Amino acid sequence: MISIYQLKPRFQNLLRPLVRRWYERGVTANQVTLGACLGSLLVGALVAGFASTAWMFALIPLWMLLRMAFNAIDGMLAREFGQQSQLGAYLNELTDVIADTALILPFAFIAGVSPWPVAGVILLAMLSEYTGVLGPMVGASRRYDGPMGKSDRAFCLGVLAIAVAAGWITALWIEVVLLVICALLLYTLFNRVRQGLAEAAGNSQP
Repeated sequence: MISIYQLKPRFQNLLRPLVRRWYERGVTANQVTLGACLGSLLVGALVAGFASTAWMFALIPLWMLLRMAFNAIDGMLAREFGQQSQLGAYLNELTDVIADTALILPFAFIAGVSPWPVAGVILLAMLSEYTGVLGPMVGASRRYDGPMGKSDRAFCLGVLAIAVAAGWITALWIEVVLLVICALLLYTLFNRVRQGLAEAAGNSQP
């Protein structure tokens, strides 16, 4: 199925001049990774702390756009400028999960919204990324299959946050949207297992 992740190469092409300038100034991939995670924690804490002020949720989509850029930049610095490292691989996966949790959690602080759909999105997002990471263990690549990968989640949650900030959506419909995201995450988990096994089977053929 189509995922926003498939648009990543075009996004990277737009960022390439900036990445080169940062590299020339001594910025490293790991610094960008940690900076993006710290920014997500700060934004998540700020929005959660002022969740009763609806317009604060507009910070989430604004930050998510920046975070997507940072995620692309750290990957490009690592691959294109020889900064790949084992530590970087750990940081990339761990900080993504931490940042996702920080940016999803504020929805649980909205008046009238049950924390359970929010917890479901957080848990299933973690499991889907864990499933993707397991790909190399079965002889496949790291799987990024959709329909609810990292970029897709960022888009959906960003749109939801805009609706909250603008007062276009009630607590009940916030829960409905979160439950739909949970369902898509479940399918994403299944799809990553299926595609990983298919790739591994193809790689094992002579």
